[in-house]
Amino acid sequence: MFRDRQDAGQQLARRLARFAQGPEGVVFAIPRGGVIVAGEVAKVLGWPLDVVILRKLGVPGHEELAFGAIAAAGSPVLDSEIMQKLGLSDAAVQRVIEMARAEVKRREQLYRQGRPARDIAGKPVIVVDDGIATGADMRAAIRVLRPRNPRQLVIAVPVAPPDACDAARFAADDMVCLSAPYDYYAVGQVYQDFRQITDEAVVQALAEADAAYAQNAARARAVTIRTGGVDLEGTLGLPAGARGLVLFAHGSGSSRHSPRNRRVAERLHGAGLGTLLFDLLSPEEEVLDHATAGFRFDIPLLAGRLRHATRWAAQQAELEQLDFGYFGASTGAAAALMAAAGEPRVTTIVSRGGRPDLAGPALGSVRAATLFIVGGRDTEGIALNQDALARCAAPVKKLVIVPSASHLFEESGALDEVARLAATWFTDHLSSHLRAA
Repeated sequence: MFRDRQDAGQQLARRLARFAQGPEGVVFAIPRGGVIVAGEVAKVLGWPLDVVILRKLGVPGHEELAFGAIAAAGSPVLDSEIMQKLGLSDAAVQRVIEMARAEVKRREQLYRQGRPARDIAGKPVIVVDDGIATGADMRAAIRVLRPRNPRQLVIAVPVAPPDACDAARFAADDMVCLSAPYDYYAVGQVYQDFRQITDEAVVQALAEADAAYAQNAARARAVTIRTGGVDLEGTLGLPAGARGLVLFAHGSGSSRHSPRNRRVAERLHGAGLGTLLFDLLSPEEEVLDHATAGFRFDIPLLAGRLRHATRWAAQQAELEQLDFGYFGASTGAAAALMAAAGEPRVTTIVSRGGRPDLAGPALGSVRAATLFIVGGRDTEGIALNQDALARCAAPVKKLVIVPSASHLFEESGALDEVARLAATWFTDHLSSHLRAA
């Protein structure tokens, strides 16, 4: 059961997080309800949001029962079985189609506000709706998008009939469906709040998604950090007037593309803080680590890489006047604590679901204001972080337990709470003044 479409979108985004590790694509929503769900997916992936505008073809007198769907381009998708069962005449079908075409045209003008459709040639595409009933809408959407030559077409919905959770049925390449109740009868049955979405809400959601994507694209740039013969790739995000820079140390088996860290970084941008997400390992080292786990617990190595990235950042003209903080996750938290012990420039640390115990004696040399965040269901993590809190020498330190959250904070709203806590901690403890040149 989903609270509402936003909650459904957040849960769907977690299932689709793997796509953030690959090339950037486009999220397409089927309005109206699908726009709210898709907006959450686009936010997590960092992809732009677009719409494929359709209109259901409702049976005259029983418009809630669809016998097909139509888009602005292409021929209608019709369910011949329903048409035959109800004895719909050709004339009746044509009248419904003409009225639907007029509505599609109206929505195109209203929703797009003059914006052209995004180019998807060679890109992965995820098509999102708030659920599937007959499947006519989704088939029509795939029929519209396939000729535009996307690299991959993926369907993603919170709910669908059991026999509809099959990508091949829609001529798609992959499909993600969170729920398929055996007693399925309507999309709304899995939502506590399934109120109708207005045109105004769709326009607002699309405008907000466009603004967020444009802002992120404008302020983020790829960087390469060279250390000891190894090139580490990263992404520097710097909002105008940034008051500090937070360097991220990802956990074992992750990378700069971590959707969780990217989600937190976006919240920090909104708080006026710059971020540097970078790979602690080279591509070759990542392959070896995946096979042997030989690097992920080498905390001194990872801490050394983080120190080097810190010194690299300090030499950049746009960053040299900022104070620095570390955000570490899992084993990356241990690397952050160990690195901070030897970096006076670093004034603030946040550990998310961390393994601070792996920092060892370095905890006794940490002076940066340190926040430990642990999930309430992570009993082992709570014990480890409580012990680290006691051994940490930071004058300002705190442990916060997020109720009902697991080690990875995958539960609805849990990661948003982590991001809020981190943004507040960094804002409060990173120096807000510029360093003297």
